[in-house]
Amino acid sequence: MTDQNDKTTHFGFETVPENEKAGRVQGVFSSVASKYDIMNDVMSGGIHRLWKDAMMDWLAPRPGQQLLDVAGGTGDISFRFLKRAGAGHATVLDLTESMLVEGRQRADAAQMHDNLDWVVGDAMALPFEDNTFDVYTISFGIRNVTRPQDALTEAYRVLKPGGRLMVLEFSQLPNPAMQKAYDLYSFNVIPRMGQLIANDRDSYQYLVESIRNFPDQQTFLQMVRTAGFENAKYRNLSLGVACLHSGWKI
Repeated sequence: MTDQNDKTTHFGFETVPENEKAGRVQGVFSSVASKYDIMNDVMSGGIHRLWKDAMMDWLAPRPGQQLLDVAGGTGDISFRFLKRAGAGHATVLDLTESMLVEGRQRADAAQMHDNLDWVVGDAMALPFEDNTFDVYTISFGIRNVTRPQDALTEAYRVLKPGGRLMVLEFSQLPNPAMQKAYDLYSFNVIPRMGQLIANDRDSYQYLVESIRNFPDQQTFLQMVRTAGFENAKYRNLSLGVACLHSGWKI
């Protein structure tokens, strides 16, 4: 991640002006929106479903909680949250309207209509008042934010005192040999599968590069703490292919 003052940032392995990244990310997700759930299966070998269940296990949703699901796209996390909580409300926020359209069309969305809001918005400038939500989640989205530290600061702002942050993101394997093998798979297989499944090699190439550029577990943990969160911890999933970070606004 580049320094915020440099006015450039990463778009995959490319360096681009900060003010261009959001539009280019929107382009990626507009392109893959109709295939997004299939894309997650491709990127993770289907294991993303187990990772999201692990996220809910650690989060332990309670009845009546208000969730903000940022980069919530097609609603996967919000649906899981509401089912676990039994009663509550979820606001799904995403920069890309076509992702929200896909989410609203899912059967789960129809069943939970009264408990869901869908909002187009930016993780770095949330359109909500301070101290609004009990829980903030972002799943496989923060690596696409131009300035992730700003997104974490905004998460802290909109959470109520006692509120919980949870971030699920692809991460780094601690063993170099395993990381090398994973990189070989990622860079050689996933873009080709993207071409076959979604006729879109470039978007998948970006997604793979964005994973490799994202800070490792310990670095990101420090970013969570810098945003003001207490009792911040992380748990590796699948040896570090993905990672859950948790923190509390106290």
